[in-house]
Amino acid sequence: MQTMAAVFEHRHSVCPHDCPSTCALEVEVLDNRRIGKVRGAKDHSYTAGVICSKVARYAERIHHPDRLTVPLRRKGDKGRRDSFVPIDWEDALDIVAEELLRIERKDGSEAIWPYNYAGTMGLVMRDGINRLRHVKGYSGQHSTICVPLAWNGFIAGTGRLAGSDPREMARSDLVVIWGTNAASTQVNVMTHALEARRERKARIVVIDTYRNATAKQADLFVCLRPGTDGALACAVMHVLFRDGHADREYLARHTDCPADLERHLASRTPKWAQSITGVPAQTIEEMARMIGTVPRTYLRLGYGFSRQRNGAVNMHAAASIAAVTGAWRHEGGGAFHSNGAIYHWDKTMIEGLDALDPSIRVLDQSRIGAVLEGDRQDIADGPQVKGLLIQGTNPMMVAPEYERVRRGFARGDLFVCVHEQFMTETAAVADIVLPATMFMEHDDLYQAGGQQHILLGPKLIDPPAGCRSNHEVVCALARRLGAEHPGFSMTPRALIDHTLGASGWGSIEGLEADRWIDCQPPFEQAHYIDGFGHPDGKFRFAPNWAEFEPQGFIDRALLESMPRLPDHWEVIEEATDEMPFRLVTAPSRHYLNSTFTQSPSSIRRESHPKVMMHPDDARDLGVDEGDRVLIGNRRGNLVIRIEPFEGLQRGVVVIEGLWPNEAFEEGKGVNVLTGADAAAPTGGCAFHDNRVWIRAQ
Repeated sequence: MQTMAAVFEHRHSVCPHDCPSTCALEVEVLDNRRIGKVRGAKDHSYTAGVICSKVARYAERIHHPDRLTVPLRRKGDKGRRDSFVPIDWEDALDIVAEELLRIERKDGSEAIWPYNYAGTMGLVMRDGINRLRHVKGYSGQHSTICVPLAWNGFIAGTGRLAGSDPREMARSDLVVIWGTNAASTQVNVMTHALEARRERKARIVVIDTYRNATAKQADLFVCLRPGTDGALACAVMHVLFRDGHADREYLARHTDCPADLERHLASRTPKWAQSITGVPAQTIEEMARMIGTVPRTYLRLGYGFSRQRNGAVNMHAAASIAAVTGAWRHEGGGAFHSNGAIYHWDKTMIEGLDALDPSIRVLDQSRIGAVLEGDRQDIADGPQVKGLLIQGTNPMMVAPEYERVRRGFARGDLFVCVHEQFMTETAAVADIVLPATMFMEHDDLYQAGGQQHILLGPKLIDPPAGCRSNHEVVCALARRLGAEHPGFSMTPRALIDHTLGASGWGSIEGLEADRWIDCQPPFEQAHYIDGFGHPDGKFRFAPNWAEFEPQGFIDRALLESMPRLPDHWEVIEEATDEMPFRLVTAPSRHYLNSTFTQSPSSIRRESHPKVMMHPDDARDLGVDEGDRVLIGNRRGNLVIRIEPFEGLQRGVVVIEGLWPNEAFEEGKGVNVLTGADAAAPTGGCAFHDNRVWIRAQ
């Protein structure tokens, strides 16, 4: 008996999720509503045919039976998923607009806070809410949950958020992967690093707080205590100067104060760093020797190690190593964190920047709990936030200081509209829930962070009946709210075309034909051969931390205490006798923030929440694998099961996630333990900087 071959069309797309890789995709489109397999585009020079297993299984997410497909209105208690009744789309939008107008009349426009983030990284769907924000004069948002500490630390040295072509990792002789579990969270880094190992016999050094999937690929794994990366970097540079591996000619021409740095580092010995980092001095010596004797050393600097209260200082210290060795001179050398500065976007039409009023207050995204509780240091002289319009984020799960966030959302006078794909924990506390499209169901424009391409993500299939895109919702609300701007009457394709043209990148027709634009600057610019991004063209070992914008989110005394030169800055939550453990809340392989936590295959692979702890610490506590423990600090506590794990230092524990709150016994997730105090120089969240106690149950 003959069977008919499957009939489908291969179409091109882009992964929209909050990951630096921004993979180019090939998608099997089965019909106008369904997709099949998802693969990486083989002819894309960075993706190179490789994508993570989460996105490869995307059909189970986009066709999930629990997707929201009808607007809902809450009729019962906040937080109960059975407290909603279906309503018509037009009625739902009318209610949202009426509530926002009521709040504006009573308390002023700043009492409304559009709250969004990177559920999609598409410029139209992610950033279009800002057009409504600016036209209406709603409160602004300082987006601190992910990038400011890392970006500011890198820019402090280079003056520009860009670095060596990430594809050059394949042409390196030593790849240093610092503070990112790339094998799990941005797999393409490993694609190029492992190519260097195969083709050039390159070696790989991994620096992290525990032996994760990336560390298992390393020739040298440097396991350090959280928040001590600056000390490690200083000790490495001490050895580079001491042993004649500093490129003094390069330092004299391209850096601001190399003599000051060398004098400063004279006391930052490997033995000094060992007492801070817990890394044996001989391991630091070996790492420094490897870097110092290999000109083509590529420093791939991640986000993870910046998520400490001293994170910006740590990032700057690590980036300084490439300037000491002069690795920037060489193809396959230098440093890279993100390519955000190479795209020169004009997003006036998408974001309504021509309507931005700089006098409108800006609120700190990470401190949403404090904001909703009316903390005066956060809302200043402005009104209490009375209305939230939320797109692309799930603060009830991902924001720090969960207990404050929970109390804030529980306020009876707070109106919340959530536009979402699933009934998340934030949607469950909303008054109105609107069903959202997914990335293959609308047109959008993407820029990569971890690579160098602009990519088009075209609509491939129709969404489930009842789902509307972020752009559609923002424009529909604008009409009801009396918000006028040309962007509200444009289609996503028109906005893409306008933005490409205004930014000097051609047209949507050209991008559609080519699929992506390689924006990589020439070698001389990417490697700062013609000068770094500061006015004097020098790499800054001594940055002026006070010049970073936006101002006003950090206490001035804290800002002034930042070290002048690379160092270990002692502002982290160090362990104490009362709280002897340092907790890292690392990402897991099969979840991405709160995305994919509904996918059956991801849930099956992750199994259940657990805390990894050194076996000796577990024995001291009298617990073994699978035992329940109570872990807590002054912010809260939760019950979790133990996994003894030798691949970390004593006194360090790791909870991989991010698990939904409801996955824990008491319905409280890991962010009950994380702090929201803003880190210098401009704010940012220190998710991996927490001291805790642990007690056997």
